Amino acid sequence: MGVIVQKQRGVVGFTRIAKLSVVGFIVAMATAMIDTVWAVYLDGFFHNVSYVGFFSGFLTLIAFVSLFAFVPVVESHNKSRLYLLALFVFLLSYFLFSVTKNVWVFVFVSIVYSIFASLKLNTYGIIIRDISTEHQLSRNEGVVYSFLNTAWVLGPLVAGYVLGAQGVSKVFIMSCIFIFSAIVLFKFSRINDSNISKKPDENVIKNFLDFFKNRKRAVAYFVGGGMSLWWSLIYLYIPLMIERSSLGVEWIGYFLFAIAFPLILCEYLFSKIAAKRGYKKMFILGYSILALCALISFFFTNIYFILGMLALASFGAAMIEPTAEAYFFTVLKNKREEAKYYGSYNTSLDLNLFVGKVIPAGFLLFFPFKSIFLIFGFMMIAMAFVSLKVRE
Repeated sequence: MGVIVQKQRGVVGFTRIAKLSVVGFIVAMATAMIDTVWAVYLDGFFHNVSYVGFFSGFLTLIAFVSLFAFVPVVESHNKSRLYLLALFVFLLSYFLFSVTKNVWVFVFVSIVYSIFASLKLNTYGIIIRDISTEHQLSRNEGVVYSFLNTAWVLGPLVAGYVLGAQGVSKVFIMSCIFIFSAIVLFKFSRINDSNISKKPDENVIKNFLDFFKNRKRAVAYFVGGGMSLWWSLIYLYIPLMIERSSLGVEWIGYFLFAIAFPLILCEYLFSKIAAKRGYKKMFILGYSILALCALISFFFTNIYFILGMLALASFGAAMIEPTAEAYFFTVLKNKREEAKYYGSYNTSLDLNLFVGKVIPAGFLLFFPFKSIFLIFGFMMIAMAFVSLKVRE
């Protein structure tokens, strides 16, 4: 009957992709709220933009390494159970973040959280793929991202208000409630991905090297990871810019709301267009829009204009985000390759997050804050050139 509901044995009910999308929405509400305040939360410990960037990059490096370690684990275990485990760790981590004032407890919990964030990302993506046919994949990715981006519209607004009114700890408490709700709903949805490999590939380094032996996989790796570069600017450095401006911290929420709105408005449409007309042009146009908006922002000092320009850039991001992963799955031959290489593919997200956090942090030790707009502008130009290598 449709993507959201289906008729089975005369009874109308929600499809598995609809149930998974709702769970993803609730989890995304929690993570969107945390990401809204994360830079401010880190700044409360380090009191320096560069140090925040370096530590955030360190956590990303931890997540990068974790993805390799989890490849054989994901292959040989039930993905649904692993996803629930990751959500439970999220629940505990958010609670500890809300109460701790000790820097070493904070560092330890941050490391554990980063490790299991990799597991959550890996298992959720594979579950989407495993409950979709090849024909449904691009459409289902678009549906899932529409739900996720709805959360990324609402989450920052809620977090910005709570941050301004009650402080960062209350944001973590609210996120705990969302994660607990997601755990309960996922358990009762009975989504069970038990596609298990009896002989998992345990040589994860070899898997990673094998990943790049196929040119299409290699191109998908770099094109898909490029958005993580951009999100480093949006979710780490721009909130710090707002915090240090004359604007109140609640403006972080307003800004991230404006960032997410074009995504929810256009991602499903762009994913359908890409499925029919191909991915290459969509990637090139999307990255070109991001590059142009970043470079224009460098030449202006008015913070309202800069925030507006970056929000406008989200129309370019909407062309890339839902289509990049769908393109990656189209270059795989079977579910065996999916389980073997999806973890390696996801390292592109952490690798680019690491680059997008650490390189600007290094520049900010010597150059003014506005220099990061040039850095990110040139990075997006590079990604547009990489997109030229995409083969349909």
